[in-house]
Amino acid sequence: MPRQSINRRGGGFRWKIMLVFAIGAAAYYFANQKSVPFTGRTQLRTMKPAQEMQLGLQSYQQILRDSRVQNQGPIVDKVREIGANIARAAKNEDPGFKWAFNVIDSKQVNAFALPGGYTAVYTGIIPVAANENGLAAIMGHEIGHALAHHGAERMAQQNMQRIVGTGVAMGAGGMDVGAQRTVMGVFGGVSKYGFALPFSRSHESEADYIGLILMARACYDPREAPRLWERMKKASGGSAPPEFQSTHPSPETRISDFNTNMPMAIEIYNQHCPAKIQ
Repeated sequence: MPRQSINRRGGGFRWKIMLVFAIGAAAYYFANQKSVPFTGRTQLRTMKPAQEMQLGLQSYQQILRDSRVQNQGPIVDKVREIGANIARAAKNEDPGFKWAFNVIDSKQVNAFALPGGYTAVYTGIIPVAANENGLAAIMGHEIGHALAHHGAERMAQQNMQRIVGTGVAMGAGGMDVGAQRTVMGVFGGVSKYGFALPFSRSHESEADYIGLILMARACYDPREAPRLWERMKKASGGSAPPEFQSTHPSPETRISDFNTNMPMAIEIYNQHCPAKIQ
């Protein structure tokens, strides 16, 4: 019996169908281009900022309802002070955020900022932050995600992947079941390791860059950012997967990128904070 092959002949992959969906994905991509604040990178984004902020508020309210929120104390005061300073530093790029800063009592080593400036810091990350400069690096990074519209961009990219995935599935529809599974498995692997994970890592690197600018503008020492990631690396115990399998760059990559961008950050710090120049 002849071996099954993926080709243009009857029973093979239907490339014309795939071409139609590829053209549709390309049209979707080029019709929805926006510019990322701070970096100028072109991104795919279909959601309006007002829609992003409404979704961010809804998610934030739900998270706070489901969490133990600290309403007072020195940690709360410091988080709100740093948040207010970073918000002022981002005023030129602020699309109209309704800033909020809260502390969640949890062992999670985590923090987040949702579209709209809705920010929370988990108490579990405070020991790793170690000082106010470290905390500013963490908060600047999370706020960087929100200002760069990364959530909306991920949603748009997922929509484009679905368009392409539908085209692949329909293109393989004339093949036998085993061949279809092979084609979809290859598509899934390429989509994950060749697109989704690198895309996520690029968001993290971009948020690191934006956060470094924000903390420097807000007069927090940017030199603490690579030190923070040394502590993050130690806190993780080296249990992270290889970088190509991860949604985040490795600590070594992040530290290297911070050091590369440090002269720029120091220049911003000195421009905005002459009283603190060392």
